[in-house]
Amino acid sequence: MDGEVILTNKDLVIIGAGPAGMGAALAARKQGVKDILIIERDSRAGGILPQCIHSGFGLHRFKKELTGPEYALKFYKQAEKESIEFRFNTMVIDIKKDKTIIMMSRKYGTEQIKAKAVILAMGCRERTRGAINIAGTRPAGVITAGTAQRFVNMEGYMPGKEVVILGSGDIGLIMARRMTLEGAKILAVCEIMPQSGGLQRNISQCLNDFNIPLMLSHTVCEIHGKERVEGVTVAEVDKDFKPIDETKRFIKCDTLMLSVGLIPENELSEAAGVILAANGGAETDEYMQTNVEGVFACGNVVHVHDLVDFVTEESEEAGKNAAKYILGEKIDGRGYKFRQKSEENEKNEPAENERELTCIVCPIGCRLSMFLDKNRKLSEIKGNKCGRGKTYAIEEFTAPRRVLTSTVRVEINGVKSWVPVKTSGTIPKELLMIVMSELKKTKMTKPFSSGETLIENLLGTGVDIVVTNDITDDII
Repeated sequence: MDGEVILTNKDLVIIGAGPAGMGAALAARKQGVKDILIIERDSRAGGILPQCIHSGFGLHRFKKELTGPEYALKFYKQAEKESIEFRFNTMVIDIKKDKTIIMMSRKYGTEQIKAKAVILAMGCRERTRGAINIAGTRPAGVITAGTAQRFVNMEGYMPGKEVVILGSGDIGLIMARRMTLEGAKILAVCEIMPQSGGLQRNISQCLNDFNIPLMLSHTVCEIHGKERVEGVTVAEVDKDFKPIDETKRFIKCDTLMLSVGLIPENELSEAAGVILAANGGAETDEYMQTNVEGVFACGNVVHVHDLVDFVTEESEEAGKNAAKYILGEKIDGRGYKFRQKSEENEKNEPAENERELTCIVCPIGCRLSMFLDKNRKLSEIKGNKCGRGKTYAIEEFTAPRRVLTSTVRVEINGVKSWVPVKTSGTIPKELLMIVMSELKKTKMTKPFSSGETLIENLLGTGVDIVVTNDITDDII
């Protein structure tokens, strides 16, 4: 192509600087590959994680609960320490079958790179309204849960005040809680299936904690409004997922949030000649190599994972095998393995002296049974797979506590932004909205590093507010 700059050949090019891309790069470096480039279209590393300010990451990998920004920062700092090269604000527009990569950026224009091996780590994207065919006009106020998450957590914008959520995926459940904490009213979460698509722990701490109704076997039939959403019609569905007319009812709202699933990013995979699996992701063998020799794939571009810890595990396998390929070791296999979501335990009706709840201390979400004695005091706990589950059950029965994650305004040298924060420990559940009011009054006016304390001894609880991402003069 005329005008393109041919860059020095690279040993390994990784597309995407999310947890998959960074994990693969670090694994390849450990195997001895020195010449590594990670290309990222965003202005920072981390992929989707910087906007995922909630906790729940890292329990498998680091044996402790981190927020999304904290998890991403750990890998970015490791990559910096290893002097792995990043190219931010750069969009890959094509991959040739000979592993030539064409990319564009404002700074350098159109460029080409020839790689010995390529790792696809572009992640996934949300299904939109067009994928589910809801009747109605096209007013403002129809938004995907991930977009709403970015608006609220990174841009400081509230997409609406009276919200109906369609779909009970984890992002939608988490945003139901997040927007409630920010002052919105979540009127209903509608799920077309007879069971939720999200983790049980998220139903417990994101919906049940705030009395948000989950309407199973329900869907949104029509969107009302011209300039802005004015309401939606919802209805129960039959066994064929068709709306039952006599159950239709109108819910007045100004926002419809869609949490209707994620699909792997596959345009670049197809451009490279990669065969796609039934789920739309890149098909790989047991070495995470695609049908195109020297092109590997990992993370959500292969299949959507429940936990980022599993993305990291898979990406390290891809990075290790890409390194072997570059260094001349034979890679040959065509077996397939895909991680499946674990089956939930059978649920029986609780006895009269039994209380059930879902443990939220880790993503497993054990179903706990609490048995009361004749004086209605807690006498026995069953179902926990670890000691923390028992501690949680006792606490939940007597005085429920939660970790709070949110954002705080930043203004440095006239530039405004938002930074994620969290409580350093749990606080009484009844204080959540009070703490949110305090955080709305707080403004940061100087740089902070992840882990630094912003507010000490919050409201006399003995718990601090700590920053969960680096905020410096040049990245706000």
